Amino acid sequence: MNLYKTTAKDLPISKLSVTERVFAGLTDRLDDVVLIDGVDSRKFTAKNFIDQVKRLAGGLLEAGHIKGKTVALMAPNSPEYCIIFHAVAWAGGTITTLNPTYTSSEIHHQLKDSSADFLITIPETLNIAQNGAALLNNVEICVIGEAVGVHSLSQFFGKALELQVPVDLDRHSMVLPYSSGTTGLPKGVCLSHRNLVMNIDQVATAAEFKRGETTAAFLPFFHIYGMTVLMNMHLACGGILVTMPRFDLDLFLRICQDYGSRRMWIVPPVALALAKHPLIDSYDLSQIDQVFSGAAPMGRKLSDAVATRLNCAMLQGFGMTELAPVSHVTPLSSPRSGASGLAVPNTRCRIVNPDNGKDMAPGEEGELWIKGPQVMIGYLNNEKATTDTLTPDGWLKTGDVAIIDEDGYMFIVDRLKELIKYKGFQVAPAELESALVAHPKIQDAAVIGKLDEEAGEVPVAFIVALDPAPSEADIKAFIAGTLSHYKQLHYVYFVDEIPKSPSGKILRRLLRQRLS
Repeated sequence: MNLYKTTAKDLPISKLSVTERVFAGLTDRLDDVVLIDGVDSRKFTAKNFIDQVKRLAGGLLEAGHIKGKTVALMAPNSPEYCIIFHAVAWAGGTITTLNPTYTSSEIHHQLKDSSADFLITIPETLNIAQNGAALLNNVEICVIGEAVGVHSLSQFFGKALELQVPVDLDRHSMVLPYSSGTTGLPKGVCLSHRNLVMNIDQVATAAEFKRGETTAAFLPFFHIYGMTVLMNMHLACGGILVTMPRFDLDLFLRICQDYGSRRMWIVPPVALALAKHPLIDSYDLSQIDQVFSGAAPMGRKLSDAVATRLNCAMLQGFGMTELAPVSHVTPLSSPRSGASGLAVPNTRCRIVNPDNGKDMAPGEEGELWIKGPQVMIGYLNNEKATTDTLTPDGWLKTGDVAIIDEDGYMFIVDRLKELIKYKGFQVAPAELESALVAHPKIQDAAVIGKLDEEAGEVPVAFIVALDPAPSEADIKAFIAGTLSHYKQLHYVYFVDEIPKSPSGKILRRLLRQRLS
């Protein structure tokens, strides 16, 4: 077995829950502002935050919404999001995070699959949340703020719960984010307190995080990248969060300038704006010493363009929901253009030939396997997917083709899995294909990703239509009513047949050749 590991010293295994870890980073700065709403400038000190977490935890527990149950949270970034997340964790609960742009069918799937019976959302998405929960008789909904006919979250603040409700740090699923797979609908990824806490400390160490770092937090907290690296690490490690409900370039740049951010946490589509948009020149970003990109690989050319434009280091990392999420970080002290980084502490890697299971030598391509305390418990109620992804001795098969050079730097080359990475979001071809063949005029369909400078990849469909064939506009409108904005089709191609193997597997490489 050819193991690759970082030269960094392993960290001690934490004995704290995720909220205990966050509180540990707040108790010596109780009077400091740690959370700021980037839209309305509301400020929360560490003491405010801790008090509200404990009061909401006590109230939710008293109302019967925690013990043995799952709380669903569907909202954009805000200080309240952080409070809700940690209130559920402090009370010993499980939280499943939903994208607030989900359609009712996507909401329905996640609520049903996670067995969530309490959904917290905002007034703007209440109607679609109600539609998603309509056929699930046991789901209660409340809103952050006020809305007719439902409880307000404010009603659930009660007597402070002073101590963490005891949980199994390794086996209790504290959070259930959903990850798109290569087949079927998104799967619940079971992440423990230990997974989350260790990854906070792993990333903070590898990324050389400094106390006082302030970030414009637009990366969504419902996504594991924003959840761990922004929300939890910044609160736990002495940072300050300025929340943004969605990405807005002007607001993002203004926050970075006005709050003196030294680091930007981004995804590749934002890198394109940083490299090319004229608005960049309207702001003083001279204090920025690094831009860190994750969620999808970025080419060396774009990486270097950002570094030149902002006169800073452009760094990348690697992660996935199943890794809570980070396994590799490129440190500022030893940058390398185009690399996805070095393994973070406590992390071992292998490059494995997917055909014969043999380990590859440095510089040779193979599937990236990872082992460490950040590796998920497994997939919720999906033993087959779990055993397909996790080996009996704890190695996680990433589905990504990579090389690791002689110095330990990892470079993503390609993917074995079929996921499309659109602006950092995972799009499963199978989910789109299933939606397409539900159209009465579509006989068969296949979906692949097409390279796109701004988005990374965009979903495109190959359609075998019945006579009379629907138009491209009809097909796009059909999908628009079914799936979220980032799962929409950008191109439709009509073909006589979908190329398939004798076993019926779609030969996507042949479809990709048609795009070249």
